[in-house]
Parts: sequence; C-alpha cells; structure tokens
Amino acid sequence: MTTDFSEKKAVELDRQDPLSKYKSEFYINEGTIYMNGNSLGLLSKRAEQALYTSLEDWKNQGIDGWMNGEEPWFYFSEKLGRKTAPLIGAKPEEVIVTGSITVNIHQLVSTFYKPTNKKTKILADAITFPSDIYALKSQLKRNGFEPAEHLIQVESEDGQTLNEDSIIEAMTDDVALILLPSVLYRSGQVLDMKRLTEEARKRGIIIGFDLAHSIGALPHDLHAWGVDFAMWCNYKYMNNGPGGVGGLYVHERHFGTEPGLAGWFGSDKDKQFDMAHTFTPAPDAGAYQIGTPHVLSTAPLLGSLEMFLEVGIDLVREKSLSLTDYFITLADQKLEGLGFTLENPREPHRRGGHICLRHEEAASICKALKAKGIVPDFRSPDAIRLAPVAFYTSYHDVWQTVETLASIIKNKDHKTYSNKRNVIA
Repeated sequence: MTTDFSEKKAVELDRQDPLSKYKSEFYINEGTIYMNGNSLGLLSKRAEQALYTSLEDWKNQGIDGWMNGEEPWFYFSEKLGRKTAPLIGAKPEEVIVTGSITVNIHQLVSTFYKPTNKKTKILADAITFPSDIYALKSQLKRNGFEPAEHLIQVESEDGQTLNEDSIIEAMTDDVALILLPSVLYRSGQVLDMKRLTEEARKRGIIIGFDLAHSIGALPHDLHAWGVDFAMWCNYKYMNNGPGGVGGLYVHERHFGTEPGLAGWFGSDKDKQFDMAHTFTPAPDAGAYQIGTPHVLSTAPLLGSLEMFLEVGIDLVREKSLSLTDYFITLADQKLEGLGFTLENPREPHRRGGHICLRHEEAASICKALKAKGIVPDFRSPDAIRLAPVAFYTSYHDVWQTVETLASIIKNKDHKTYSNKRNVIA
C-alpha cells in the first residue's frame, strides 16, 4: 500500500479518508484506541438517540407504544430487517431482526435439517466458533443421532484457515445440511460463499452461513448466490450494543416452510391477535421469529443502520480493506523479528475486517496494550485480534497500534503481566 511508514503519512491518509467524519459520531474514551470492534462495537450518538426514542415511547405511551410510538414496536423487527437487507444482498422480506445468534441457529437448523434414511449428517468445520458446534450437536441429539458419527467437521490444514476444496469434498451423499462461518473468527479468512453454495445446491444439500464476523464489514449477495439461510449478531461491526438482538435471513424459495420452533411473534401480523391455537405463520422471514421483540436491545440498531445506509456497504468495505492493508504493511516492516506471525490471508478478497497476530506471549501483550490505552482482543491460546473498524478507526490509530506493539516487545513491557487470559479474554 505504501513505502512511507511515517506518522506524517498516517495523518495524510486520514485527511484523504471520506469516512473520517464518522469517528466523531462514536463515544471513544479520550486517549483510547479501540481495536475490539469485532467483539463489541462502540456506541454511536445515533444509536443512543434511537434507544432514547424507544424509552420515550415507553415513558409517554405505555402499551400504546406498540402501535402509536414514534417507532411502533409491533413492526420494529420487520422495519429493521428491510433496512438490513442491502448489507447482505437480500430481498427486504427475506430478513428479520430477532433473537440471538445461537437461538437463530437453533431455529434455522431445526427448520431445515430434515434427515432421511440416506441423508442424516450435518457438515461444519473444525475451527468455527464453539457455540455453533454446541447448537449443531444438540440438534443432532434431538433427532436421535450421535454427533460423533453424524457431525462432519472439516479440518484446517494449518490450524487457522479452511480450504474450500476440502469442504466441497466433504459434501457427500449422506449430508443433509451445512453450516459454515462466512468469516473465520480467528484468522479473519473470508470463505467463498458463492462457490460453496453452488456446490451444495448441485448436491441437493441445504446450506447456511453464520455471518457474525462479516455483516457490517463486507458486502454479501445472499439472494443471488442462492444461500438457503443465514444468521448473525448485531453487536460487532453493526454496533447495536452488548447482547443486542441479532438477525436471520431465509431465501424466498423457502417461504411457507413451517418454522422448526414456532412462536407467537412468528404469526401473520393480521392474525396474531386472533389468539387462535392454530399457528398462521407470517408469509416471509418474519415467520421465524419466536418471542416478543426485545425492544430496548433492538432500538440502537436503527441509529446504527442509518450510517450504513448513508455510506453504503461497498465504501465501508473499501476503507476496511485499506485499513487492514495498511496494518499488514506496517506490521511487515515494524514487527519483523519480534515473534509475531500474521495469520490473516493476505489476498484482499479472502480477508475479513480484523487482523490476527499470533505470539507465544499473546495474553500478556494484550494486557500491556490495554494498559497503554489500546483495546485488543485475545483468543486462546496465542491470538491477538485487532479490528480497525471503518467508521471509527483512523489510519493514525493503526500506525500507533503497530508502533506500540513493537515498543512493548522491545522494552519488555509485557513481562510485567502474566501470560494467562483473564476470565473474559
């Protein structure tokens, strides 16, 4: 990207950045560089205002907030689904904001995993986030199958990335459903979702993706690719707050498929208050809601989405890639010989929104970084994840982070701390 590694160059890049004005919209503690947006995004002033709006609706309207509030809660999940759809290349009616990511995995797998005599297995990978595997194993057990025999987990050749050829090779005749991450949570590798979906559909296998580490960081084209289903959380790059409500996508060809887990808020809106004991599901992705919307954990997303729709996900991706390119360039020059290994794919199309550095003293380095005002993310046993987020990370933040990493090792600042993770890493 550049051969100029100076602080002056970083400042110059910030002056040229069309998204630099958005940094002032976020609450960032003075003297802090926040590099943990791939775990929990920061609060924006717009998200805060959206939450206040729902609080005011509750305060002033009480139960009438469901229909008469400034943002009526009864249709809130559908409205947010329509606004989210452009970020993932979906039709508006294919998206609903609801549930947590793991609840949505259970909902969608219980809906689309339909084992037969010949097709009983679920295909996943061996390095995905643990919660996905917990959910898949429990779904297999619910159907009377032993996970040890019926859950196929494609291994990683290097412990950090996946080979799409190996995944396709594992798409055997006995596989009924596939669930994969769009971006690997450790290495940041982007999987070729289009190719994997095409190969699954050739074999008559239902395929879905966990978008936790890609939504809000890169564009998708789920509908055109033919992806059957997807789910995600909204508290990382989407900046919806801790425990913020997630979302799910179902391709329109599956509309009318009975939800595996039926609930009142999955009802057709016009019939929901008939109070009948016969479930009449919504005609679209809304059918896959289960419970009442968690309004106060959903409302901030409305403010956050305003910025994505204003800028467009393509420009967000352009800056994200530029920031990670810059980080890698600086790391190659300034961290050489200091014990760091870059685990990200270097090719832009295979790289998500965060940087992953491995170091044998990663836990203590993360503690030293935090003490110096840089907030990282540690993943056991030896990974340092750093997320330069397009809306609120500057090029100067990246420059300062790499400089600080080098300084910590050279001055042995990390030796002050134990090389063991805290309770929350």
